[in-house]
Amino acid sequence: MTPAMFDLVMFDLDGTLVETAPEIADAVNDLLRDQDQPEVSEHLIRTWIGHGTRELLLHAYAHATGLEEETVRRTGTLDILMPRFAEFYAARTGQRSRLYPGVLDTLKVLRAAQVRIALVTNKEQRFATTVLMVHGIRHYFDMVVAGDTLEAKKPDPLPVRYCLDAFKVPAARALFVGDSEIDVATARAAGVPVWGVPYGYNHGKPIALAAPDRVIPSVAAVAEAVQNALLHPAA
Repeated sequence: MTPAMFDLVMFDLDGTLVETAPEIADAVNDLLRDQDQPEVSEHLIRTWIGHGTRELLLHAYAHATGLEEETVRRTGTLDILMPRFAEFYAARTGQRSRLYPGVLDTLKVLRAAQVRIALVTNKEQRFATTVLMVHGIRHYFDMVVAGDTLEAKKPDPLPVRYCLDAFKVPAARALFVGDSEIDVATARAAGVPVWGVPYGYNHGKPIALAAPDRVIPSVAAVAEAVQNALLHPAA
């Protein structure tokens, strides 16, 4: 066990570590134009982020066409849209996304303190890896659990439990950091403490309503907590 406050910190990606909504919106609208459909506002797209790319496209396409979401599901349209979106998103990734303040320094502090770092996201593996690589932070993560890594994704606790088991870390010595009620529910179901940032994509609702253990102004609060624990270890 490290003398730090946590042995494992798990982070959400979109809206927690990286501001991705602008370029996700660009790629979604590239796709809609490609399908001869009207564009959707970035504001709306922000409220749909968090459940994975397939669900995002479901909401966007149904909204643009006026079709019922169940109709879009049944027709197999999403199987056609996903590969096209991948092309547009690959071209857009890195153009208008950015690391949130404090992210890089926090990852460096955790690495120096020998705290394990995992990414737990509902974004598909190929998209998550691209975002991490473009922003130069992939190498800080000991594990990436994406929306298509396991048979279940957030808010199912399986991705968090998978990380706990992989690193042999008890839930009480881990922390989940996210921006949405999905993240809070996931951590709660796994018995892991959870901190929430207020600036992400929580379906347009304040993160405080999801009742995380702490609402922190930025992920830098995680680094501060770890550094304080190292400077003032419990007797």
